[in-house]
Amino acid sequence: MKIPLKVSPEAEKYLKEVGKPNVSLSVKGGGCAGFTYEWGTTDKEPTVANLWLDPMAEMFVFGCTVDYVRELGGSFLTVVNPNA
Repeated sequence: MKIPLKVSPEAEKYLKEVGKPNVSLSVKGGGCAGFTYEWGTTDKEPTVANLWLDPMAEMFVFGCTVDYVRELGGSFLTVVNPNA
């Protein structure tokens, strides 16, 4: 299976540190604002780098990159979508 999204080295390192349960990524419809990425945890088998991708979300994250951002106010996982 070809993975539809990439994981940056920073995000991969973070996901390995988190360990079990795995991080999950799904997409929720959002009306006028478009789609919203939803992060969570799961015991399901990871798709890539301790990240489980909801099969229904694959077409919405195709070509995207998951990145881990560190800022003064905190750190977080984000989806970088070149099509947005």
